[in-house]
Parts: sequence; C-alpha cells; structure tokens
Amino acid sequence: MQGKFWLRHVIATIAFTPASAFAATDEALLPRNLSPWGMFVSADVVVKAVMIGLACASLVTWTVWLAKTIELRRKGALALKRTRALEGNMKLAEAAERIGEAHDAVAQLIQSCAKEAELSGGILDDGLQERVALRLERVEAAMSRQIARGTGVLATIGATAPFVGLFGTVWGIMNSFIGISESHTTSLAVVAPGIAEALLATALGLVAAIPAVVIYNHLVRGITNYRALLGDASAQLMLLVSRQRDHRDFRLSRAAE
Repeated sequence: MQGKFWLRHVIATIAFTPASAFAATDEALLPRNLSPWGMFVSADVVVKAVMIGLACASLVTWTVWLAKTIELRRKGALALKRTRALEGNMKLAEAAERIGEAHDAVAQLIQSCAKEAELSGGILDDGLQERVALRLERVEAAMSRQIARGTGVLATIGATAPFVGLFGTVWGIMNSFIGISESHTTSLAVVAPGIAEALLATALGLVAAIPAVVIYNHLVRGITNYRALLGDASAQLMLLVSRQRDHRDFRLSRAAE
C-alpha cells in the first residue's frame, strides 16, 4: 500500500509541476511596471525616438493654439474697433491722422490708401479708386499671410503623426517577433512587452494628431473671420474715397484749379 501511495504521489508531481514552473517563468518574464512611463523606459531606442517626437509635436500643437488664439482675439478686436470708427463721417486725411504710426492691419490699410491719394496729387477720380483697390488687396493678402503663419505646422502634424505612430507600432511588433524567435517560445510573456510598446506608440500618434486637426480647423475659422473684418475695412475705405470724391467742396477746388 505504501508503494502504491508513493507511485501516485510521483505521478501527480510530474503532472502538475511543469505547468506551475512555466507559470512562474511567465510571471518572471513579464515587466514589473506596465505603466506608460515604464513601457517607455523599457522600449527600444527607435520606439523611444518615435514617442519623444510625437510628444514634442503635441507640445508644438498646444503652443501654436495658445499663441494664435491670443493673436486672433487681440487683432480681431482692434480691427473691429477701427472698422467701426471708419463708419462715421470722416475724411481720409482725418482717418490717417487718427491712426498715427500704428502698424496693425486696418492701420496699414488706411496708411496705404492715404499714401496713394497723396501720390495722386489729391485728384480723386476713377483711376485713383482702382489704384486704391489694388493697394488694399495687396495689404489684405499680406496681413492674411501674416495671421496664418504657424498654422501650417498643425496641418503637417495632423497628417503625419498617425503614420509616425504606425511606424513605432510596426517596429515594436517586429521586435516582439524577434524575441519569439530568439527565445524559441510562443509564450505571451515574451510577446506582451513589445506589443504594449507598439500600442503606446500608436496611442501617442493619435494624441498628437487629433488635437492638431481640431485646432487647425478652429484656427482656420478664426482666420476667415479676421479676413472678413479686413474686407469690411477695405470696403469702408472705398466708400470713404467715393464720398470724398463726390463732395461739393472737392468739385469746387478742382474747378478753381
């Protein structure tokens, strides 16, 4: 009886010990820290470079958003204020005197208009209106390019960040397969770290791309509204030139000449 009991004990030990040993081995192979920072620290050099690049791109996105939002609000409020001032009954020389040496967009529109009137010798005719219109278009285009500066990087980040994250994903999965080949085992403990790193790179790519696209569209709408304000200011200046041309005092002055 004792011999049979000993034989059963040996069989049970042989049957259950390998599974527990493999389980202990799997637990030993798994990384202790599966947090995002832990996965970043244990990642491959290439995957780390991808993650750092995506983090920098995300920082650039939020920096551009903050800077352009402040700029649009400040310049938009000033443009609206100056445009409303042009709606009053004033002459071109008076408007130019009020702005002084200011360098905002509407001020440059007024200065350009006054400069063309000065170069024309004070003769307000159809030719002057055409020349003023051309000057205003050039100033509007220059101010539009200036206010849109820096938004192109958002479009670039939004378009490329997912693919950069995908590159990190492919590299991490490739490392996982290399680990399987070198360890000669298909244990999940060998594959899991590389897959986790790959998924983290993908997540960072989306974190960088999605806000960049949303912020870019938001800024485009703000820039469009700002351009509309400049268009209104140009229209007010054209009306001012037209009213001054049709003024009675102006016709008398030309007749006296």
